[in-house]
Amino acid sequence: MAILLPTLPDAPWPCPRRGGLSLVLAGLVLGLGVQGRPAQAGPPPYPDAVRGGRLAARAVLDQAGAETCLRGKLTRALLELSASCEAAGQRNGLCSLADRAVVVTPMDLPFMAATAQQLLDLSAAETEPGAPAGSTR
Repeated sequence: MAILLPTLPDAPWPCPRRGGLSLVLAGLVLGLGVQGRPAQAGPPPYPDAVRGGRLAARAVLDQAGAETCLRGKLTRALLELSASCEAAGQRNGLCSLADRAVVVTPMDLPFMAATAQQLLDLSAAETEPGAPAGSTR
């Protein structure tokens, strides 16, 4: 009798520098899920997507993990940001970056680093208190 495991998502968990995959697989086998997060019905709220994009961008620039894991983190963050922009009716430079960058394949490390820096630069106004969002709805 064969045991079928679900396909692993790109990178919703922190990028381990070494090992750690056995713990993730054990969690999946036991039915605990990744990080215990429930499945989301739609895109995250726009501010959450921006925050997630900034976290992924910092991980890429800090090279906090294997290139494949960082690619997964950034791709997931860009997809969520793009979907959140669409759902919120946002039309700004950050949304445009997410829409353009997420379709680039293959995403090599220099492209990921440049995209991560642009994401941080464009989202700076989104996260600074009192700064205008810069969106045109």
